[in-house]
Amino acid sequence: MSLHLNSLLNLTRRHFLRDCQLGLGGLALSLLLGDHATAVPKAEVNPLTPRKPHFAPRAKNVIFLQMAGAPPHLDMFDYKPELVKRTGQDCPESLLKGKRFAFTSGTPKLLGTPQQFKQHGKSGAWVSGVLPEIAGMVDDLTFIKSMFTEQFNHAPAELLLFTGSPQFGRPSFGSWATYGLGSESQNLPGFIVLVSGGTNPSAGNSLWSSGFLPSVFQGVQCRSEGDPVLFVSDPRGMDRSVRRLSLDALRDLNEFQGSELGNPETQTRIAQYEMAFRMQTAVPEVMDISRESQRIQEMYGARPGASSFANNCLLARRLVEQGVRFVQLHDWGWDFHGTGPGEDIKTGLPRRCSGMDRAVAALIKDLKSRGLLDTTLVIWTGEFGRTPFREGRTAGSKNLGRDHHPHAYTMFMAGGGLKPGITVGSSDDLGFHVTSDPVHVHDLQATLMHLLGFDHTRLTFRFQGRDFRLTDVHGNLVKKILA
Repeated sequence: MSLHLNSLLNLTRRHFLRDCQLGLGGLALSLLLGDHATAVPKAEVNPLTPRKPHFAPRAKNVIFLQMAGAPPHLDMFDYKPELVKRTGQDCPESLLKGKRFAFTSGTPKLLGTPQQFKQHGKSGAWVSGVLPEIAGMVDDLTFIKSMFTEQFNHAPAELLLFTGSPQFGRPSFGSWATYGLGSESQNLPGFIVLVSGGTNPSAGNSLWSSGFLPSVFQGVQCRSEGDPVLFVSDPRGMDRSVRRLSLDALRDLNEFQGSELGNPETQTRIAQYEMAFRMQTAVPEVMDISRESQRIQEMYGARPGASSFANNCLLARRLVEQGVRFVQLHDWGWDFHGTGPGEDIKTGLPRRCSGMDRAVAALIKDLKSRGLLDTTLVIWTGEFGRTPFREGRTAGSKNLGRDHHPHAYTMFMAGGGLKPGITVGSSDDLGFHVTSDPVHVHDLQATLMHLLGFDHTRLTFRFQGRDFRLTDVHGNLVKKILA
């Protein structure tokens, strides 16, 4: 090939912007790295180096517990005596008009909870008898009983909750957090995901994707059974010294390419290779819960070598202890339609809650006893709520179930920067609509970013000609829950 033709082939748009006389590439880069994005130093090599947020944070780490499938909040946290009295009556038409539900049409029957509720703690929070451990610690919790969303199917609702958009392609909350803050652990990823319940959530790994952010900020899925991280171990016939020599050669080649092309993904590739090398020794150690005392394992209900939500809660504490910025847990199995005994809110729900109740309470108690709760934000939620009426397909069944309900549901949090022992918001007597202090998913995201030290309107990334953020163009602080 002639030198002239080779030169033409290499005259890409990137080369032009970088090398032209006006220096447009340099100008564009300076704009992209402006103060409106993050305070990332321009000469920084490791993208996960810890960085300062916009203001002093209330929390440094996040443990996000998602009960995938949407737990029946009316049978767990939001007691409605009037709904109990009206069980079996037709749902008022005024509540149904203009509404769409996933599996219910016509006029469904109202369904009060079959569970027994009591008030607990100094705060007097109502909690169902299916959650005795969580009931015993309500004064450490912050409840929001006025959550709402527009999405009534699992995948879009999960995407909205974790990425700020019901459509695929946006960065997840954990990716935004590590993009803005970096990681305090240089031997572990800044963002780790753990899944239980036998399957991924409905929206899959898009819930921990980095979207259009550099891929170094995506979540790394770990497993509590078998190899903790797939494809990190050395292949057969290669020991650690040979792997080190290989990575050194790859690093040199990538650095050469990076200096030539200026592609930020090259720096990401270098960082990911180095992180994978360090993870080979760090991950097996931190993921080995047999190192914990028998008392701690029993407190969580954890069992070394198993794949369970209890194991994952204990792992979340161990990961945060090691400086992991964002730990995201998904537990599938909370889709209580009542189409089978396991989805029955009278008999199936207590069984489902038993392990979760114990593990979540243990996690919060454990963090508190170690002095970590003040700097760790623990979030418990589903992607939406459940209806105050029977799911349409189960009207003639002995099993009791509820349909998807986006208009009002309950979540709780604990930890850094929150007022403990309070309940914010409420719904009407039938649990159908929010009646005070409505909190949209974007409002929750804006508030969580605030607790991490960010103005959610300023943590942005320019993509396809405009600045994007987690909350898109929405979101207001929920000031009543802030300490």
